[in-house]
Amino acid sequence: MSSSAESRSIQTDASALPAGVSRLISLLVAAAFVVILNETIMSVALPDLMAEFEVPAATAQWLTTAFMLTMAVVIPITGWLLTRLNLRTVFIIAMSTFTAGTAIAAAATAFEMLVTGRVVQAVGTAIMMPLLMTTVLNVVPADRRGRTMGVISIVIAVAPAIGPTVGGVVLDALTWRWMFLLVLPIAVLALVLGGMMIRNVTETKPVPLDVLSVVLSAVGFSGLIYGLSSIGEAATGHAIIAPWIPVVIGAVALLVFTLRQLSLKDFALLDLRVFSVGTFTMALLLMLISMMSLFGTIILLPIYMQQVLGHTTLESGLALLPGGLLMGVLGWFVGRAFDRIGARPLVIPGALLASSGLWLMTLFAENTQLWMIVGAHSVLTTGLALLFSPLMTTALGSLPPRLYPHGSALMSTLQQVSAGAGTALFITVMTVATMVGAGSGQDAVTAQMSGVHNALVIGAMISLVTIVGVFFLRNGAQTQAPAAEADDLAEAEEATETH
Repeated sequence: MSSSAESRSIQTDASALPAGVSRLISLLVAAAFVVILNETIMSVALPDLMAEFEVPAATAQWLTTAFMLTMAVVIPITGWLLTRLNLRTVFIIAMSTFTAGTAIAAAATAFEMLVTGRVVQAVGTAIMMPLLMTTVLNVVPADRRGRTMGVISIVIAVAPAIGPTVGGVVLDALTWRWMFLLVLPIAVLALVLGGMMIRNVTETKPVPLDVLSVVLSAVGFSGLIYGLSSIGEAATGHAIIAPWIPVVIGAVALLVFTLRQLSLKDFALLDLRVFSVGTFTMALLLMLISMMSLFGTIILLPIYMQQVLGHTTLESGLALLPGGLLMGVLGWFVGRAFDRIGARPLVIPGALLASSGLWLMTLFAENTQLWMIVGAHSVLTTGLALLFSPLMTTALGSLPPRLYPHGSALMSTLQQVSAGAGTALFITVMTVATMVGAGSGQDAVTAQMSGVHNALVIGAMISLVTIVGVFFLRNGAQTQAPAAEADDLAEAEEATETH
């Protein structure tokens, strides 16, 4: 695996992955799972942290908001990093940064120090997912990418889904510091093993870094995510700034950023020509809608179970565990099925199941049994398991190899935006409907139930878009349709350069 020529020879062997490649992918998947898990693990710890550091809820929320904002700022740069630096160097940067952030957070004696640790953690987390996906696209043959991406879908979807469960279990027996102390030795081990095992399997190019693009992407993506994340607070009158202000600033910055990238062409920070590949654009859009549903329910269901049904934090976390585990188990089988039959036979029933799960949730009431919540959530996650891996593999596999880093960076960035949008949508609808219910004379529990119901109805209605969209998704073997589309893109670019 020490040269790009060897990596290309690996791609031609469709029978099995070499042992070295299998170890490389396993190590990267394990490391990515650990770092992504930390994105949502802190959500259940906010009450304890508010009490210990004597900060209000709006301040405590920065532990999650700062993490997401940092991810949004750093991920766009990973396309340049993966083009400019070799794989081993990028991995060491990612894991050493994440490890340092974990140590800072574990030793935090003040709230500001804890937020700093989370920000440093997020830098490493932001690099890991594009690194993992780009590596897979370079070393795994096309007809085996489905099963490998099925495993990666566990990292993308299951890790954040079970984050609150893991956090609830830890807090039930230990203090919040153990959320970091338990992760720290695992991160150190991954860093050491990666430093010894990883070899460079990608080609590098001395691409200059456009500083203006970095600034524009940072302002654009962070503005969108911050604005979307603060909509719920604004509905209750507790937002620091009107949400539309950062959203507008972010949108304008992204417009300028887009024009800048198109003008830079081969030297772009993020090569937006990936969107000229229709399969990539359609699959990415469907995946982002699905991510909105996942993160919206992750944030909404614990609120419903605790504030309406009266369950504890631990009970709420454990209720979401079966669905998260089911998604993880199915990811393996879905990936292998994709290699045999393509995307559409999987994503069509997936879209139907995901939508069915959300519509079942609209039947929740003030006396719903816990097993019904577990069942509806499991239907949703089953559908999402059938969607995530095929959509991700189809999107990235449709690109020419030189656009792999940019495609994976864009996908990871927009996943953060869609997660923020899903959270904002569900929380805002819930908050507004709850206030309307309370204003009409409903008691607190009934008003809260009204808010949860309205949010779930909106989520279920949006899921219908996915059902329509999957029928327009191109279905073909990874070695056929995407390759043809990539060739079309290359020919178009050559024609442009000639003229």
